[in-house]
Amino acid sequence: MKKNIIIGSRGSILALAQANLVKDKLEKNYPNLSFEIKEIVTSGDKDLKSNWENSDVSLKSFFTKEIEHELLDGDIDIAVHSMKDMPAMSPKGLICGAIPDREDPRDVIVSKNGFLVTLPQGAKVGTSSLRRAMNLKAVRPDFEIKHLRGNIHTRLKKLETEDYDAIVLAAAGLKRTGLADKITEYLNGEVFPPAPAQGVLYIQCREN
Repeated sequence: MKKNIIIGSRGSILALAQANLVKDKLEKNYPNLSFEIKEIVTSGDKDLKSNWENSDVSLKSFFTKEIEHELLDGDIDIAVHSMKDMPAMSPKGLICGAIPDREDPRDVIVSKNGFLVTLPQGAKVGTSSLRRAMNLKAVRPDFEIKHLRGNIHTRLKKLETEDYDAIVLAAAGLKRTGLADKITEYLNGEVFPPAPAQGVLYIQCREN
């Protein structure tokens, strides 16, 4: 058996935080083995913008396929993904090896101007998710939904520096990156159903 296990991950702050959570658990359970994280740049990290509005393209594989290639080639031993990024089918030869305990699945408001019900009339709320936009409009039809993309830190910076009153993010990402103190309000899961598998990690490995 190999003594050094290589964990594949995207290079974003959140992806590396998630990979390190898995690495810490493995180190505790397998003290005789060593573990290291290899950062892999995916198509989504290089250029997602040009594919964003192409309805014929699934965006999910843009965050996984390069990592899966390295896994199939044996350059890494396991991969840590956000389950919500995973296509419905894995490539032949790869399987789900484990699913760690789920983090908080709820959406949250990060705001400069109060809670959901106290935001001013016509408040500008940032999200790139159609699901989140529709949920917000169902509760506050007066909101102006503004497109917002980027990693967690980019979105938080845009809230500070651009014309947003509030933004909607996943609780799991903020908690895993040590930013839970930024959360203004946790949104009720019955009123704001989270995305399927939000807060779930998917540990992928070779079938053999």
